[in-house]
This record gives sequence, C-alpha cells and structure tokens, in this order.
Amino acid sequence: MSRVEEDLKRFFTDFEGRFDAQLGRVSLSQTAVDERLGTSSPYLCQVKARYDRELLRLLDDGMLLAVSNFRSRPDGTRYTLLEVIRFWPVHFGLSAVRDYQYYPLQFEVIEQSVEDWETDDKATMMIQLACIPVNYDLYFDGGEPSFERGFSYPVVGSRAYILSRDLIREMYNRSVLERQGWALEGTCADARVDPRLGTVKMFEAAGEEIPFYIDFDALVRYHFGIFAFTGGGKSNMMSNILRRLLIHNSEVKVVIFDISCEYPFLLMDIFADEAVPSRVIMENMPRTVEDFCNSVVKPRYYEDDPRVTQGLGAVHELGRVSHMRRARLQVPQFAEFLSDIERLKDSNLDHPNYVEALRDVEEVVLGYMEDHELREDDELTRQVVTMIVDRAQEVVEEYKVHPMSALCGWFIARDKMMGYFDLEPRQGGEGYSTEDVEELLKGDTRLVSLSISEPTTLKRLVIDLTHDILLNRKREFSVRPYILFVWDEAQEFVSAPSSLRGIDKTCSEEVEKLLRQGRKYGLGGCIATQRIAYLNTNALQQLHTYFVSTLPRPYDRGLISNTFMIDKTILEKTLEFVPGEWLVSSYLATGMANVPIFVKADNAENEIEKYLKTLP
Repeated sequence: MSRVEEDLKRFFTDFEGRFDAQLGRVSLSQTAVDERLGTSSPYLCQVKARYDRELLRLLDDGMLLAVSNFRSRPDGTRYTLLEVIRFWPVHFGLSAVRDYQYYPLQFEVIEQSVEDWETDDKATMMIQLACIPVNYDLYFDGGEPSFERGFSYPVVGSRAYILSRDLIREMYNRSVLERQGWALEGTCADARVDPRLGTVKMFEAAGEEIPFYIDFDALVRYHFGIFAFTGGGKSNMMSNILRRLLIHNSEVKVVIFDISCEYPFLLMDIFADEAVPSRVIMENMPRTVEDFCNSVVKPRYYEDDPRVTQGLGAVHELGRVSHMRRARLQVPQFAEFLSDIERLKDSNLDHPNYVEALRDVEEVVLGYMEDHELREDDELTRQVVTMIVDRAQEVVEEYKVHPMSALCGWFIARDKMMGYFDLEPRQGGEGYSTEDVEELLKGDTRLVSLSISEPTTLKRLVIDLTHDILLNRKREFSVRPYILFVWDEAQEFVSAPSSLRGIDKTCSEEVEKLLRQGRKYGLGGCIATQRIAYLNTNALQQLHTYFVSTLPRPYDRGLISNTFMIDKTILEKTLEFVPGEWLVSSYLATGMANVPIFVKADNAENEIEKYLKTLP
C-alpha cells in the first residue's frame, strides 16, 4: 500500500509502498575539483530505505529523489532534488563479518544471508542509496509544482520520495515541446512520426516508457558534442539526431565532414527522400552504383546485403552523388598575405631589420586597402601585387636583408604572384568546388555529406567553407536558415593547436572560430570523437550540450567532468553502459538546465531497415 500522501501522488511514487526511505546523512566532499579525475559534487547524500527484494529490481541509477529542505514554509513546501548515482543492499550480519573471526562462524553467517535475501526481513537488511544534488528545488504551494535553480540544504532524517513518471516526463519535456511547437500524443520510435531521441532510462524496470526530447534550435545554434569509445554507438547516435533534425525542423541545413565515408549509409533513407534535397560529394566520381556502394562504409552485417546496393542505387539514380572538383590556383586574399607577413615577423624577431622590412611591405598593402576601401577577405589585385613586387626589391637593399636568408628568398619570389592573374578561370565542368558547395547551401539543399577519406582535402574544405560561410553571415547579419557543421572523427580537425603546424593548425583554429562566433549568425557545430584528451579545449568549451557514452580512459572522463562540470561519479556510471545508452546534459537544449539524464537512444539502423524493406 502506498505511503505517499494523497495530495502528492501525482508527483511522487513509492512503488506501492515498497520505497520507504529517509535521508540518513549529508557529507561534504573533501576536494571539489581534481585536474586529472574531474569535478566532484560538494555534497554527497546517503538515503536509507527499508529492504524489499522487488524494490531492488525497480530502482535505477539516475532516478530523482525529493527531500524537504530548510526553505520550506507553512504556505509551501520545498524539496531538494537528488539524483541517485548508486544503490546496493546491506545485510547487518555480513557487515559484522571480519577476516580475523572464527572461520566456521564466517561461513555460517554468509550461508544464512543467502536465505535472508529472499525474504523481506527489514530487521537485518536495508538498501543504501548514494545521491548528489542536481541544484534544483521542487516547490509546492497547493497548485502546480515549479522548479527553481539553486541548492538548498535538505533536512536530514526527512522522508525521501521518488519523482513519478508523469512528473519526470513533465520536467524533462514540457518546455522543449512548447518551444518546438510539438503537440504529441503518445510516443514511438518511428523517426518520421515522433521527434524523440530515445527514452529516459529510469522506470524501465517498471515497464514505463518516458520519451526524451531535445530543443533542436538550441542544440544546433549553441553547439553540441558526442563522445564515446569505439563501438559505443557514436555514429548511430549522430545519424539519429540528424535524421530527426532534418525531418522535424525545416529551417536547418546540415554539412557533414565525413572522413569515414559512412553517412551515405547511415542516412540512406534521407538521401533517397525527394522531399529533402541533398548531396553526397565524394573524392572521386563513382560512375556506377557498384562504385558508389564500394566507396561507402557499411556495418559488418550489412556488407553482403544486396538491398544496400539497391538502396544506395536509388540515391545514385536521383543524381545526388557527385565529387569534388580539383581547384586550380586561386588568387590569395589580403588576409592570407598579411598572415604570411605576421608569421615571418614572428620567426625573425632576432633580426630587427628584417622585421622592419616586413612592416614596410605591410604598410604598402594596408595603405592600398584603405585607399580602395578593400577588406581582408577581398582578393589581391594585379595593381597591389605590382606594388608589392616593386617595394620588395627595394627593401632587400634598404634594410640589408642577407641575400642567402630565407626572407630574401621570400621577397624575391613575390613576382611569382603575378602568375595568379594569367590563369584562365575554369568554366563549369563536373563536380563541385568549394564555391559550388556554398551555393548549394544558399539554395534549397538541406543536407551535404562531404564523404572524403583524404584528410588534407577534407581539412582544406573545412577551412574554406567555415571561413567563407561565417564571413558571408557577418556581412549580411543573417541568422536563418541555421547551418549545422558536423565534424565526425573530430580529432582530425580540432586537435590542440599548440601541438600542430600548417594546415592542421589552421583547420583547428577555423573550427574554434566558428564555434566561438557562429551562434550569433545561426551557425552551429557538432564535435564527435572517441578521444577528447588532445582536442582544442577552447573549442570544447563552446559546446552547450553533450552526449557521453563509455570512455574507458580516466583522463578523457576527467576532461569532460572539468570542462562541462559533470560530477565524476556520474561519469563513472557510463562505464556500465551498453551501446546505445547515453548520459545527456545541456545548458539550454533540455527541459532542465545542466541536469545529467540517462537516456537509451533509439536505434538509427531500424530506420535504415524500414527503408530497405520498402524497396521493390
């Protein structure tokens, strides 16, 4: 029989009287932050529940408990919300067993405990629950409950309640559904019917399903990350998000930098959907369906499935498969030339005369830009290059630049820049250039997968596309449509710049710049990787939503804990995850800001299977 008061039954549950618990202790953490292992909650709460064998089956990590706190008043009750991070049964007799005791006595107690576990003997057994505050108060004043951000110290000894399925669904989903304008009755895993990403794991054992929704606008505009070890379902989760995003939000466009060439399969049903204009752009043009199919990475159990060839063939027949056109030399922008000068000044600090020579040439360029009202993103002109060549010859003698130095060679080689203006522009032709991809995104195309396995080519595309699109948005100050850039295998694109050189460093810096500035202009980013230890931390700190699955390396978990302020004990729970299970937390995109939620994602391959079954 339920012990929950009648007026609270809408909001709390005790599993028909099975959960009878009190807050037993609140302790302070000794160390709040550990640079290697992560952040700890400042408070650890211990809840003690009377033993019930069935209760052990119904409890789950991530459940939310409510305990009254010292801010309660006669006209309203406040409860501190606690998240269960671990629970276990305790036997009084077993707790008293010590290794130094008489052996037959030890065995007698241990053997007797086996029979005790099958009973509901509350005199010798109980259940312990370790919890941490989620920094929210639940407030009742006789009407509908409300949630207020902040921590209130709970009353030790007070009764602990489990938040009900209906209240959990309300607090996690109501604000998201309202912001997105979704009016849904019931829930299902069909991506075209229900925009949910999966289900909340709590209450699974009780057979109750709580859908999990996310605010797609906030998810895209304020960036997100997906972190999981190999085999954790990272690409599956990504395709799950992108599929629902494209189906249920018509104002978002997606660009995937797909170095693994797997998204033409993972989003096959979307690429074959005539209602969603899309393009697959590969390194080389697949002339036949077989060439296309062989270029796409597929899950092992689909490698020999003839339906996959048929499904990808439908995408090919729609004319949605192409390739990148090899670019000829392009006239550099003023920004590139000025950047070269800055780099040369930094490398010649031990030669002040060389630095002054470079500043002299720099002044020529800056003066020309000012006189002609040009910006750094404009291309160099023949006139300014002529001025650079003439002045470069003069400064070599004027500043006594050594004829055998690298800088002298750079000055002398400036006349080669005139060759940029002698190239005839390539007209049309097959395939897409960077400019063509930008034009696609200005049109009706909503999904572009740049499935190119050559890292240097793809990094060049990252640099050019992110730079140009961000610059265009700044000029127009337009925000919509939102454009989401997806960097799968992000360690290839967003590594820590301090350890990089050349195109790798430029790529990381451009991605960081887009993540820092893009939200003002409707440009979002997603970083997906299996190892975050060596990523650009400045880029990571721009993410407002994160999906975390199993990460075996402690340093990776510690970095996530410190960067996103997630309790390290909660992250330890991800080690127990099976593929498809995720820890989700967000500052803006979920119903409760910065509350970790354990989620079981819908399987994206079910959508592929449904599509394959529709093929003739």
